[in-house]
Amino acid sequence: MLHGYLASKESFLAEIEYFSRFYRVTALDFLGMGGADALTQPFSVGDYADWTAEQLAALGIVFPHVLAHSFGGRVAIKLLSRGDCFDRAVLVGCAGVVPKRGVSYRIKVGTYRLVRRFAPAFSERHFGSSDYRALPPVMRESFKKIVGEDLRVDAGRIARPVLFLYGDRDRETPLASGELLHAAVRGSELKVLPGCGHFAFLDDPLAFRLAAEEFYHDPI
Repeated sequence: MLHGYLASKESFLAEIEYFSRFYRVTALDFLGMGGADALTQPFSVGDYADWTAEQLAALGIVFPHVLAHSFGGRVAIKLLSRGDCFDRAVLVGCAGVVPKRGVSYRIKVGTYRLVRRFAPAFSERHFGSSDYRALPPVMRESFKKIVGEDLRVDAGRIARPVLFLYGDRDRETPLASGELLHAAVRGSELKVLPGCGHFAFLDDPLAFRLAAEEFYHDPI
């Protein structure tokens, strides 16, 4: 199980308990998050994928199913694109599509870059969300690497079975992004969970578990 950005494996506590009835479950805390060590340098999605592969190898875990949420889905896509890491993947609220930005956004980014050039301390205090400004500097640089990478090319290389699950009320990773990733992954499935937001597995655990279990047990 791979959690979302700035979350931890504890976000999956109910799912760990449920799926442990049928599987050996391993849930990781990504570096810089949860109870893991802090980052010493900015990580990209690819860096997190390499780190995850190293952890699985150290634990002796070979070709497992994966359940990933949001940012964890980014990491899963990178690893799935390599072809030899995961068997079946359930990606819920999966991130990985860079949205098209309007003129106002481009003006804001241009202003930020100009201000940062001449007054870097001021720009870091006044631009970006409060959550972003609260991050340590190394995590800010990592965050920019992560959100700036569109993973649709990587998704197009995936040859393993993938189920995308999205809540129809998800505002963090909207269904439109899921439709683009679904279109990129040949043979993938897309299911919408009505009334659910970004944490669909918390909003409707029964519907989420039924969809995941059916997919994991469906013959290839």
